[in-house]
Amino acid sequence: MKTETKIEEKKILHIGFEIGLLLKSVFAAFEVLSGILLIFITPERLNQFINILVREELQEDPKDLIAHYLVVFGQSFSVSAQQFGVFYLISHGIIKLVVLFLLWKKKLWAYPLSIAVFLGFIAYQVYRFTFTHSIGLLLLTLLDLVMIWLTIVEYNNAKQESCKT
Repeated sequence: MKTETKIEEKKILHIGFEIGLLLKSVFAAFEVLSGILLIFITPERLNQFINILVREELQEDPKDLIAHYLVVFGQSFSVSAQQFGVFYLISHGIIKLVVLFLLWKKKLWAYPLSIAVFLGFIAYQVYRFTFTHSIGLLLLTLLDLVMIWLTIVEYNNAKQESCKT
């Protein structure tokens, strides 16, 4: 009975790991695409878009919090912020895609590598959180922590399987 429960638990954790890989892969691909698109979004274009987007809302409610946030964001978006965003999104996405690909291929050495990469991303996300207080960063960090835990479990299972063969 206990071995059946352990087998079921292993299967559930493996499925969770596979779902995590899929979600992280989709998100990483989205980061790369976003970084490429950001190349074409100049501060001027962004401000024009935001103005079109919020114009009617600010006419209806001049104190609209979200509209004001978007206007302030657009005004603070600089060429250097654009360049950093392009570099960060593309490099972050490509690094994740490579690591995730290696995990999909079940390369044993990729498990510790991915844990180190995700820990590095978490460190940076926590650092950025001290400036932004972004709930999105906290959720991303939580997802990375879950992914690290699942990767550790999967790595231990993969090591056991490789010892059996």
